[in-house]
Amino acid sequence: MIAKIRAAFALAVIALSALVMGSAQYLVLKAGLGNPGAIPCNWHRIVLWALGIKVTVHGSMTVERPLMIASNHISWTDIMVLGSIADVCFIAKSEIDGWPIFGWLARLQRTVFIERDKKRKSGEQAGELAKRLAAGDAMVLFAEGSTSDGNLILPFKSTLFGAAEMAIRTGVSDKVFVQPLAITYLRVHGMPMGRQHRALAAWIGDSDLVPHLGSLLRDGAIDVDLHFGEPVEFTAASDRKLVTREMEGSVRRMMANALRDARRSAKVR
Repeated sequence: MIAKIRAAFALAVIALSALVMGSAQYLVLKAGLGNPGAIPCNWHRIVLWALGIKVTVHGSMTVERPLMIASNHISWTDIMVLGSIADVCFIAKSEIDGWPIFGWLARLQRTVFIERDKKRKSGEQAGELAKRLAAGDAMVLFAEGSTSDGNLILPFKSTLFGAAEMAIRTGVSDKVFVQPLAITYLRVHGMPMGRQHRALAAWIGDSDLVPHLGSLLRDGAIDVDLHFGEPVEFTAASDRKLVTREMEGSVRRMMANALRDARRSAKVR
């Protein structure tokens, strides 16, 4: 009964705040006034509070621009986690644009939608990303191209790192900074997550969203760590595939270290 009451309260908070703050964000974008990243950041914090998700940040997002953040991807909650700590914009698959509610929210976040299976549009999409980078937007790329189970990192895809190449080729900048970021879900109700329990946070592939949201609303109390690595300068002389592998390796190391430290901490207790 308590879990159901908690879930109903959390859902009401999320829905009401989305309606009020989403409407305000729509006006901000239409009028072109104020900071378009301020309202989404505050809304993400409200959602995390309602879900009971606590974020701990290690390191910091670089102030250098243009900036692309290369991150692993575990769940739809990654959006709220990252959006709560910095003014960032996201790169997402085009299907999300058509989703009820979530598509609307993504557009308000100024998300760039891409069609990954249509190579003929890759140049156009990279050009759009290059424009956003030139405008100073910190663009988050979930470089695996899909969500994982939170226990491992899938191979990073090099295709969308082409936005950095496009930004340089079009004269937007002579360099783009690419910064690795590792997202790691570590604890639930203060207890370390094992491999099997990390599925509570993970939203894998085409799994149904509603049941996953329901479990988070009922259970909540999840701790997630964000580890920012050292940014790398991407220039005209850079090899896109080598940079992709470097980002993947850095994120793998940071995630492995976070999981190892969490296990050690549990043993000390």
